[in-house]
Amino acid sequence: MLKRLKRHRLATVGAIIIVLLILIAVSAPFVSPYDPLKQNYDELLLPPSTKHWLGTDDLGRDMLSRIIYGSRYALLIGVAIVMIEMAVGVTLGLIAGFFGGFIDTVIMRFVDIMLSLPMLVLGLAIAGALGGGLLNVILAIGVIGWVEFSRLIRGEVLSVRASTFIEATRAIGTSNFRILIRHILPNTAASIIVLATLMIPDAILTSAALSFLGIGAQPPTPEWGLILSSGRNYLSTAWWIATFPGLAIMLTVLGFNFLGDGLRDALDPKLRGRT
Repeated sequence: MLKRLKRHRLATVGAIIIVLLILIAVSAPFVSPYDPLKQNYDELLLPPSTKHWLGTDDLGRDMLSRIIYGSRYALLIGVAIVMIEMAVGVTLGLIAGFFGGFIDTVIMRFVDIMLSLPMLVLGLAIAGALGGGLLNVILAIGVIGWVEFSRLIRGEVLSVRASTFIEATRAIGTSNFRILIRHILPNTAASIIVLATLMIPDAILTSAALSFLGIGAQPPTPEWGLILSSGRNYLSTAWWIATFPGLAIMLTVLGFNFLGDGLRDALDPKLRGRT
């Protein structure tokens, strides 16, 4: 699998982007040239220069420092949201696929209802009702974004449940809980990992969109969506305020998508005989 992943050039590029992002987030206090929250009214809307590589914003804050610290929020938000989605979606998918019948019907109909709703609008409504803020945005997106995990895991469980080794496990009297945790869940791990990698950029984009609309992160938090929102009024005079956080979001999303595609190809059993 690792050999196959290394041969996937886009996956390598994605892995490099993500590793750099993690290193930047971890070492933000050391690599950031300025305090991201410090305002300097003598340096308002300065263009990129040797002193401020990415310029300054409307309050004189260094844009490079704010984007560096924003990487922390991007990773925290993306991982936290996907963890919530996994906890809810994988659990419901396991239950629906394993027990079937009425339980499966109820869960899948609820999934259909969730899929019929516009997720961004629903997230906006839930986050607004909770009062906004990063924590509420994470909770709002997490509780509505689990449906993809649920549908995927249900299909995987239906396939694994019909396997001979599951019948043998039942024959020796193994409990349903042990079958789910020790036998079925490990056989769905590859699909969960791939989907999680692909869902993180979606979570980052959605949270950035909510912050852009004023529901997510609140000033003076150096969150990319919020920085992008503050720069929309200066596109004609200070293009760098909105451009650089937008590029940061784009590169992060591309990195996770490239890595997710590579993991999907590397973990696909149908490709094992081709490499």
